[in-house]
Amino acid sequence: MKSSKDQTVINHMGKLELTLPSLDSPMKWASAGWSDMFKRPLYSFGYGAAFTLGGLLLTWFLFDIGWTAAIPVLAGGFMLIGPFFAIGLYAMSRRFEEGAEIDFSVTRPARFAEPQQLAYVALAMVLSFLLWSLIALFLLAIFTSGQSLALNDFVAFILTTPKGLILLTLGTVVGGILALFVFSFSALAIPILLEHEVDAMTAMTASLRVVKHAPGPMLVWAWIVGLYTLFGLATLFLGLIAVFPMMGHASWHAYREIVARPEIKKMTPAKKKPTKKPTRKAAK
Repeated sequence: MKSSKDQTVINHMGKLELTLPSLDSPMKWASAGWSDMFKRPLYSFGYGAAFTLGGLLLTWFLFDIGWTAAIPVLAGGFMLIGPFFAIGLYAMSRRFEEGAEIDFSVTRPARFAEPQQLAYVALAMVLSFLLWSLIALFLLAIFTSGQSLALNDFVAFILTTPKGLILLTLGTVVGGILALFVFSFSALAIPILLEHEVDAMTAMTASLRVVKHAPGPMLVWAWIVGLYTLFGLATLFLGLIAVFPMMGHASWHAYREIVARPEIKKMTPAKKKPTKKPTRKAAK
């Protein structure tokens, strides 16, 4: 670890150079996220609308099958797997920096330096989501005695009964711990794999290491992400049309401040050996 007057730089496993953020960094990332979102609003808001539509369809499905009490579980799961679905937004912000043209092809996995390793990060996030779902449904089954409650009845149960308040407290604590863990290993992992030829474990441990050595700024960033997400969910997912792309773009700027970009090795063309021109023999 190297220290200077203004910043601390960590060499992570000899593969990544990490610069620890300051307390004012999260606000800069959020501001840059809003700025990126309006550079190509059609693509950014379209991305957010597609994600929001997916959330609304899943909510409608839970209503249709009578699992309305599971809607808060779905909302909590969004915070666990949301960073994975922001892949296209990271790539979009990178193209803004490069001055390249923007189109929806930026979401293709082939544009990642290590697309196969991305699958391992996604698997870790999905497993975390499944763990959260199992814990939440288990708590619901215990505290509601297995009854299927309508959404209005469930809200009343949560807010006005002793059992409901205990369930709300337990769910918030367990969900918060799990969300913080997922945030810690995924905050930088996916953008790292977009540019660096490293394995998933290196990318995830780099993210964890930044959270460990700069807990203040990263916790502030986690709070900002959490508050924006809660706003988006509280508006029946509609707020996510703007919030989701902003957070995706901002996460890219967080990565850019913390992780040094890989060196691009320029290939010099090999020198061609001079070829001897065939000489013609003079005819006698």
